[in-house]
Amino acid sequence: MFYKLPSSRDEAVNFDRHDILAHAREAFDIEGGLVYLVGHSLGPATHNALDALHQAARYDWRRGLVRSWNTAGWFTLARKTGTQLARLTGARRQEVMVADSVSANLFKLASAALSAGLPASSTLIIEEDEFPTDQYITEALANLQGADFRRVPAGEGLATLSETGGILVRSLVSYRNGERRDMAQEEKRAKESGGLIIWDLSHATGVIEIALNKAGARLATGCTYKYLNGGPGAPSFLYVQKDLIKKLQTPMPGWMGHAHPFTFDAEYTPADDITRFANGTPPILSLAALSGALEAFEALDISLVAAKARALGDLATHRAQELGLTVCSPLQADLRGGHVSFSHPNAHEIVRALGARNILADFRAPDTIRFGLSPLFLRFTDIWDAMDALADILETQSWDKEEYRERAAVT
Repeated sequence: MFYKLPSSRDEAVNFDRHDILAHAREAFDIEGGLVYLVGHSLGPATHNALDALHQAARYDWRRGLVRSWNTAGWFTLARKTGTQLARLTGARRQEVMVADSVSANLFKLASAALSAGLPASSTLIIEEDEFPTDQYITEALANLQGADFRRVPAGEGLATLSETGGILVRSLVSYRNGERRDMAQEEKRAKESGGLIIWDLSHATGVIEIALNKAGARLATGCTYKYLNGGPGAPSFLYVQKDLIKKLQTPMPGWMGHAHPFTFDAEYTPADDITRFANGTPPILSLAALSGALEAFEALDISLVAAKARALGDLATHRAQELGLTVCSPLQADLRGGHVSFSHPNAHEIVRALGARNILADFRAPDTIRFGLSPLFLRFTDIWDAMDALADILETQSWDKEEYRERAAVT
């Protein structure tokens, strides 16, 4: 779809004029003049998400009240939303459902896999540069289960899994630098060693092509408030390969995962499908917003979305190199997810200076600037203008202000 990088703003404008995904921006309720480069952290609201939230709150809750569990489809909404996500993850409709948080789902999946004896050993492995929550959950579960816990150097997780078997908790796209892993190759190596990978798809879903079934992935989870635009604190989703669903028992059984929840049995009998991994009552307002947000993807070819993300990333990294910035992300587009990272000793101040120009990016300690390149609403001109602003901030050192040194609670 994109054959070269724009070499001027006029060329960037021309790219946008011929962008097959240009219409997708209309789905979003974005403030005029804002360049939003934080979609990999919190996606912006779509009109449909806001409408669905309004419907759920103002009519279904306010007027329908408890009847809305039936009349508004609340009871099956988590499963319905899971089927919307299945296409974006390359899974079967019956293999995905929305439930809880990534933390809870990692715990449930890893514990269930250990109890079922899926891995060749009870070793739990995670790399030291993985997202902190993933590390905390993996270590805590190992302590609870009496399992061997291995926190290994970055890049050594798969080799350790090959040696020990066990379970490797693994992000498909690194939150730090956007590095993308080869799911199919890594699944092949894991199976050869009797090991198991639980994939964290949080920074991948909605921006790259994911092929869970084709790659032979067995277990995965991910969040929905980044590229999927589900809203702050939107619930997570989990994936279990079809043949494994009935073999796994959740360590957190809840009445919504019961085969017959409204018989109110004292003894737990798990549902015979993916809903056995449900726990408590689902957050309906958040689910409604998420379901509405996912409608933005319904008519889109995810391969085109991924292609545009690669092109936006190529433009950002190319211009960053011209500015003399250290690019932390892979330069080869097919090895990268949907965000790019640069390092600078004054990264925090630079991000604040960009914010003062209505360009929102994010900072990660100690020295990383991250640009999230959400293809549905970002234009090539947005990236061009952001890089122009970044160049000016660096050249003039306008980042060097006391007000930019103050750090908020959330960075």
